[in-house]
Amino acid sequence: MAENKEEDVKLGANKFRETQPLGTAAQTDKDYKEPPPAPLFEPGELSSWSFYRAGIAEFMATFLFLYITVLTVMGLKRSDSLCSSVGIQGVAWAFGGMIFALVYCTAGISGGHINPAVTFGLFLARKLSLTRAVFYIVMQCLGAICGAGVVKGFMVGPYQRLGGGANVVNPGYTKGDGLGAEIIGTFVLVYTVFSATDAKRNARDSHVPILAPLPIGFAVFLVHLATIPITGTGINPARSLGAAIIYNDEHAWSDHWIFWVGPMIGAALAAVYHQIIIRAMPFHRT
Repeated sequence: MAENKEEDVKLGANKFRETQPLGTAAQTDKDYKEPPPAPLFEPGELSSWSFYRAGIAEFMATFLFLYITVLTVMGLKRSDSLCSSVGIQGVAWAFGGMIFALVYCTAGISGGHINPAVTFGLFLARKLSLTRAVFYIVMQCLGAICGAGVVKGFMVGPYQRLGGGANVVNPGYTKGDGLGAEIIGTFVLVYTVFSATDAKRNARDSHVPILAPLPIGFAVFLVHLATIPITGTGINPARSLGAAIIYNDEHAWSDHWIFWVGPMIGAALAAVYHQIIIRAMPFHRT
C-alpha cells in the first residue's frame, strides 16, 4: 500500500491524463473542500457592513458599466460613417473590456456580478442567499439607471434621437429570434462565469482565480459581436432596464420582456448544466 501511494505521488498529474490538465500536481483531499450551500435566507447579513459594502460595489460597477458602454453606443450612432467611429467591434470591446475591468475591481468585495442574470444563476447554484441576490439585483438596476441617466445628461437631444442605447429586436428579426439570441448569449456568459470561478479549478490550478475576469470579459465581447445585429445584445437585465427607463420609448418597452426572460432562462440553463454535468465529474479518479 505504501509503495502504491508513493508511486501515485511520483506520477502526479500524469497518472490520469484524461481528467487532469498537464502541468498540475497530484491532488489530495486536503486541496479542496466543498463549501456548504448558501442558506436561502440569512438575516444576519442585514446587520453586516460587508453586506452593504458589496451592494454599493455592485451599484458603482453597474453605474460605470452603463456610463461607458451607452456612451460608446451613442458615439457610434452619432457618427456619419463606421469608418469614423469605433464600429460594432469597438462597441463589443467596450462592453467586454468594462466587464473585465470591473470584475477585476469588485470580485473581492461582491463577487463582481454586475448583472442580475449572473446573480440569479449563482443563486440557483446556492452560491449566495436569496437576501443577497435580491439586494444585488436592486443595486445593479439602480446603478444602471443612474449610469444611463448621466449619459442622457451629457447629450439630451441626441440621446432620444439615437435610441438611448436601449435594447430592441432589430428589423428583420422576430421576437422569437431575439429571445433565442438572449437565452444563448446569456448561457455563454453565465457558463463562463461558473467555469472561471469554480472552486475546484481554483484548488487545482492556482492561476485560475487571477485570470477569471479575462474569460468573462472575453465572453461578453464575443456574444456582443454575434448578437448586436439581432437585439443590440442585452444578456444583462439591469443594462436593458437602465437604458429603457431613461430612453422611455414605446418600442423599447414592447420588447423589454425579452431582455429579462431570455437572460434568466439562459442563466438557469447554465447553472443546471454546470452543477449537474460539469460539477458531477469527479475531481479525483478512483
